[in-house]
Amino acid sequence: MSGLRKGDPPPVQRCAGAAQCGEQAIQLDLSKPSVARMYDHLLGGTDNYPADREACADLLRIAPSTREVVRINRAFLTRAVRYLSAERGVRRFLDHGSGLPTRPNVHETAQRADPSARVLYIDRDPIVHAHGRLLLEEDLATTAVIEADIRDTEGIFGTSEIERLLEGGEPVAALFVSVLDCLPDSDDPWQLVREVARHLPAGSYLVISQLASDDPVLRERVTAFMRETVGGAWGQVRSLQEVGRFFDGFEMLRHEAPVEVSEWYPDAELSPRQSTREWIGYGGVARIP
Repeated sequence: MSGLRKGDPPPVQRCAGAAQCGEQAIQLDLSKPSVARMYDHLLGGTDNYPADREACADLLRIAPSTREVVRINRAFLTRAVRYLSAERGVRRFLDHGSGLPTRPNVHETAQRADPSARVLYIDRDPIVHAHGRLLLEEDLATTAVIEADIRDTEGIFGTSEIERLLEGGEPVAALFVSVLDCLPDSDDPWQLVREVARHLPAGSYLVISQLASDDPVLRERVTAFMRETVGGAWGQVRSLQEVGRFFDGFEMLRHEAPVEVSEWYPDAELSPRQSTREWIGYGGVARIP
């Protein structure tokens, strides 16, 4: 494909459904950036294309600490999953907006504590779905990936994959790491989190982080840039107070309130730390009563 560099992954074709995969596929438009592929590039991954890399370069000019923030968020996700699996005994994970596979993946982290741990990945990006299926094809007994919009709570919780995840009534950890930024206020992401919590067994958990800043000018600039760049796949940067509302009614763990996520239960002095405050990953881990 024109514009691809040496080593770029091949274009992925999307089938309308499993029953139609033998029919003509629809070619994805890789000339437009994707949030998942931009995130992959900022993490140092290879599943991205020129449009994604160019968009990241533009974003870094607006907010130079973006690469650092993204990597800190990913490290927070790994620590939170490790904490819940090893210290809280959680064996069920529901990863909303999972993004492209990045090691260590959620299932790899959880299964170090218990090889029987089950993980369900959800993402609406068809390239994420295709890569996830390839990654998990030998581990279908304990992992699955669904191509779905995370706002469709009723549809997601009506799938056989969710039924399998929830069987036995064990606590589930619902992960919302670097994904609520993709939902505008008009979608009421706070209600989405409450609806997911309502569907989970008592004693389940929430892991939440969101890009946040108390600088209204930065929030407006980054939000406008991302909306123009990826269209309907982006929501907004929020204030710390707005992110804190996601935890209303839940029991915070390890910290009494949300924190800049490099400060959440750091596991070593060598762990990434936030060196600037133009914007941050803000969040924490909570238990659902």
